[in-house]
Amino acid sequence: MRRISFCAFLLSIACIALGQVNYADSIKRYIADYIDKHEVVTGDDKKLMQFFPVNETYRVMAAFERVKDGAWFSMETSGTMKKVFRVYGRIHFTIHDTIQTLNIYQSQQLMTVEEYKEHLFLPFTDLTSGEASYSSGRYIDLSFSDIAGDKVVIDFNKAYNPYCAYVSGKYNCPVPPKENHLRIAVVAGEKNYAKD
Repeated sequence: MRRISFCAFLLSIACIALGQVNYADSIKRYIADYIDKHEVVTGDDKKLMQFFPVNETYRVMAAFERVKDGAWFSMETSGTMKKVFRVYGRIHFTIHDTIQTLNIYQSQQLMTVEEYKEHLFLPFTDLTSGEASYSSGRYIDLSFSDIAGDKVVIDFNKAYNPYCAYVSGKYNCPVPPKENHLRIAVVAGEKNYAKD
């Protein structure tokens, strides 16, 4: 009986290790695809895109709280044109034993585009912003289908830079509202662009 239990234990350890390897590999493939299809960074400049090491700690299960009939407001951008969003919901999660809350937004403009009508937007800054990561924050894309009841998985390993991180003065990139500033360092996802 003890031998079977020990074998089962070894099998569970192997499965956990295999799952971690598969997760890391899937994120590496995701990043490679993101770089390959990037619309702003081209050619050899793609080699200057940098990312934190994949860390599954920053893939979190968050509690989702729907905000019904959120008021539309103008979100500041890096340019002169503001963009209209509303708070679609709030998420609550824990990283490093610290409870965090972020708003998830819905774009008024994208709601009218068939391809993006279910698109949700999660902009944020954290304690790496302006240091290891882009000063004006990073983004995560979500969809209605990512939300399962009152839960949603947020993977900060997929956090990416706005176009303004690569080209200044050309784009109107939404600036994360102050309520979406995390009080922790998110050492996951895209880092500062290495080109001066």
